[in-house]
Amino acid sequence: MPKISKTESESTEEKIKEAARKVFMRKGFSGTRTRDIAEEAGINLALLNYYFRSKQKLFDEIMQEKFKKLFGVIIPILNDATTSLETKIELVVSGYIDVLSESADLPIFVLNELRKENTSIVQNIPFDKVIFQSSFMKQLKERRSDINPVHFLISILGMTVFPFVAKPMMLFSGLADEDSFTLLMKERKELIPIWVKAMLEST
Repeated sequence: MPKISKTESESTEEKIKEAARKVFMRKGFSGTRTRDIAEEAGINLALLNYYFRSKQKLFDEIMQEKFKKLFGVIIPILNDATTSLETKIELVVSGYIDVLSESADLPIFVLNELRKENTSIVQNIPFDKVIFQSSFMKQLKERRSDINPVHFLISILGMTVFPFVAKPMMLFSGLADEDSFTLLMKERKELIPIWVKAMLEST
């Protein structure tokens, strides 16, 4: 194979990864062939194999990107000791809605692939340290020691993430179109923190 310049190499590698993102999101790991990715990228299979030796290696890179996108919003917020619990709630909700508005299929893709155990990346995420020992959890325990923090966090994420999981059904059933769904999510940025704060204040 002719020598490839650094610029060409980076461009080709990104082209392959962009094609892989599309194909994996569309077909999942099991349904994707490396040939599908090569065709999507407009390159031959030999060139794809030159950059990525296996479908698993390429998939793990894409999954790592997706995890960073999905958890990269929440982890810094939860661990910021300078903000109040209420501010953290507002930032988590707003941040997730912004991310998922750009990538509505992201949670379904990640959850489906985790369920199939196609990647070991999740095993390398220190959930206990970055979430369960976070400033958010400490503030919640100080504020409401009677509330199970796992239930509390799941409630926030459920109210924030589930509408994007349900979006195809909402569009298909006529409950919303693209414009009204966008408006609903904008409204939920304001409403979810109000609902969550009401949970904190309830007796």
